Parts: sequence; C-alpha cells; structure tokens
Amino acid sequence: MTVTIIGLGLIGGSIAKRMQVSGFSKRIIGVDNNESHRREALSLGLVDKVSSMDEAISNSELIVLAIPVNAAREVLSRILDLINENTVVIDMGSTKAGICQIADQHRKRHCFVASHPIAGTENSGPQAALDNLFDGKIGIICDAEKSSKRAIDIAERLYAILAMKLTKMGAEEHDLHIAYVSHLSHVSSFMLGVTVLEKERDEENIFNMAGSGFESTVRLAKSSPDMWRPIFDQNSERLSEAVGAYIDNLQLFKKLIDEKNFDRIYHLMNYANEIRRVLDGISLMTKKEEEPPINQT
Repeated sequence: MTVTIIGLGLIGGSIAKRMQVSGFSKRIIGVDNNESHRREALSLGLVDKVSSMDEAISNSELIVLAIPVNAAREVLSRILDLINENTVVIDMGSTKAGICQIADQHRKRHCFVASHPIAGTENSGPQAALDNLFDGKIGIICDAEKSSKRAIDIAERLYAILAMKLTKMGAEEHDLHIAYVSHLSHVSSFMLGVTVLEKERDEENIFNMAGSGFESTVRLAKSSPDMWRPIFDQNSERLSEAVGAYIDNLQLFKKLIDEKNFDRIYHLMNYANEIRRVLDGISLMTKKEEEPPINQT
C-alpha cells in the first residue's frame, strides 16, 4: 500500500515510523508546507519521497491527515475531490465535529474516517517523532457508520499497528469529552505558565525552586500555539463549559483557603485521588460517607 502522510511533525512522523517497522506500507510519500520539515523527514528516513499534495494523492491508496485542525478542514474537500473511490482518507485531529460536518456534505464521505489518536508530547517537528508514541494509548474513530466497511477496516488496521486501544463514538460526544480530559489540561498548563511568569520576574528563582511537580504540571505549556489555537477555536463552546467548571472549583478552593477550612480541603483532595481509579481503568466508586463533588458547597 502506498501511503501519503500530510503533515510531517510529531504525529505524522511517528505514524510513518510505525508503518515502516510493521510493513504496513510499501511506500510513504510525505507532504508538508514547511521546507525544513520536508528535508528533515527525508534525512531521518521517515518518508521515501516528498511531493506536492495533488501529486501525492494521485499515487496513494491511503491519505493520512496529520496537520493542525484548521488546516485539515481547509483541505479535506479538495482531497476528497481528487481521490478515487478506492482511496481512504483518515484524519488525526483532536476536534471532530467541525471536520465531520464538512465531510458529511461530500459525495465521497464514505471514503473518509474521522479519527483521533490520543497521544502526543510537547515537542513538534519531524525530529520529535517517536517509535512508541502510540503504544497502549486510546484511539478514537468518530461517526464510523458514515464510513465504508473498507475504510473502517483500513483505519482499524492502522490503529492495530500503532498498538492503540480503539474505541468508537459520535463526533459531538468526542468533542465534549476531549474538552475536559485533554483541552482543559492544556489551558490549565498554559495559564499556570503565564501566572508564574507574571509573578516570578526573576527567571533564576524559577529555575532554582521549580520541583518535579511544577515541571510535570507546566510541561504542556511548551506545546505549540500554532497547533493549539485552532483546537481551542474549533472546540470553543465545549471548552468554555469545561473552563467554567474548573474556575468554579478553583474559586471554591480559594474560598476554603481564605476560611482556613483545611478539613474540607483534605476531603476534596481525597476525593480527587479517586481519579487514579479512572486512569487505571477502574470504575469510580461512590461511597456513602464520601465528601460531595467539588462543585457542591
């Protein structure tokens, strides 16, 4: 299978690495507007060739869209116009409702698979590509019923070689959930970085006093604004809801600090510890004697 990967950064490059190791593709063509990314992808051996988008599409059986979500929405219709009925297009963006609305209006909607591999780092560019970026992580396919069986089969094969755990849901449902479990954490990290930079003008103090907790919490603030601005834009309503709930909880925490109600703070932290059960794949259990959720007073 000849594959075109549009976008040769962290996600596209890491997919290319795994495709090569697994033998999923006999040939990988790279497309990227950034000339240095094209050169790096070739020198690192991530792709066999770089090409224009139109030329690459005409010679490929699978198109992987691994570019920022705003760019993906802009080019999807043209890509679907150019492909034949046997070509499959899979996008990797972290917002799904908008691109699915565009795909739904196209006569070749059945050739398109809306997907989201929930994996990444704060780094970008071809050199950031990792062999094991996706291992054991969750991959999501949205609105699968609108894609052909062949398209879904190829998408499932791709996620299998990426060693991801695959699940399916609607695009609107995806965007709501991802606002809380992914996009909100980036907002929190960006704003933590801003808060510390505003208060700690002496950068040496930040360097000397920052512990592992601060480093791990603020790590996402190093993520690319070019990638995250369109994500926040496209999921703004759901993200606003998530940020609002987060602010309510922060305000409650501040109120309890001001009141020196550290018993309640202790119970809230104990309640928050239950997130470990979720992350470990264990259902969150409600206890009769447990303190109520933090959005209650």
